[in-house]
Amino acid sequence: MTINASLRIGTRGSLLALRQTAQVRGALIRAHPDLCVEICIIKTTGDRVQNTPLPELGTQGIFTKEIETALLNGEIDVAVHSLKDLPTQMPSGLAVHAICERVCPLDALITRDGVTLREMQPHSTIGTGSVRRRAQLLRHRPDLTLVDLRGNLDTRLKKVDSPGAPDGAILACAGLHRMGLEPRITEVFDSRIMLPAPGQGAVAVQGRAQDEKTAGILSILECRKTRAAITAERALMQRLGGGCHVPLGCLGQIENGGLTLEAGVFSLDGTAAVRMCLSGDPDQAKGIGIRLAEQMLAEGAEEILDACDRTLHSGTWQTPSIHSEERS
Repeated sequence: MTINASLRIGTRGSLLALRQTAQVRGALIRAHPDLCVEICIIKTTGDRVQNTPLPELGTQGIFTKEIETALLNGEIDVAVHSLKDLPTQMPSGLAVHAICERVCPLDALITRDGVTLREMQPHSTIGTGSVRRRAQLLRHRPDLTLVDLRGNLDTRLKKVDSPGAPDGAILACAGLHRMGLEPRITEVFDSRIMLPAPGQGAVAVQGRAQDEKTAGILSILECRKTRAAITAERALMQRLGGGCHVPLGCLGQIENGGLTLEAGVFSLDGTAAVRMCLSGDPDQAKGIGIRLAEQMLAEGAEEILDACDRTLHSGTWQTPSIHSEERS
């Protein structure tokens, strides 16, 4: 199919975001050799504000809002996002036209000396900006010290390598894979130890809802299995009222024609949790997510999430910080 057109793709300016966008651009050009694709870098709130822990920013869309505004204003034609950054409620007039095939959705431990979680000494320091990762790690190793660590992927890796830095950090396997940094992985966490964020490992390609021409061009990027799994994850997240800044993890997987969704909510210190699992038809992905969320609410998930929300917004919750000096 020959396409004689041009597309302006908006993205964050981090190395990982640019790599993801370049992969999308490459796939589009391979499918449509006559297509002209321009990459436009847009700085988001999450990129500008580096010295504040993510939960204290207190807003959804901190890595997407400015890009979505540019899309609505016609400054770009397409937006590429890490899907876990994309709020379940997006602005009117926008739609996710394609969800690319997911790479490993799990989290990984990176340590300076190659020491695994089991081998780490008590009071070893682990850096993460995620309350989800923090809560689940403390559930398994309450003797560790968790410190806030923000910055782009390459910046956080440099911090781990620096003298006086944390002994390790938790990062998404997907980002390390896309950047060719798998050799840096010390240990991949099984989902029984650490459930990933909803949508982790997937890339969303967003456009204007009524732009059928662009939607048609982007259709070659779509992975149906990935969309089904993530539809279930995001339906669960929306029903629980959670977002990327609460200790909520879930993972949808399609095997043997069926969809299995496992999920958990955790107290900030990891001492309380509600974990459950539900399976069904991938064509009913949204319903699976909603039903599992309702089962979790009946088992006390709402109380845990409410307590987390009160603590995070009370001004009393603090974690030691190691902030990035590098901003991009």
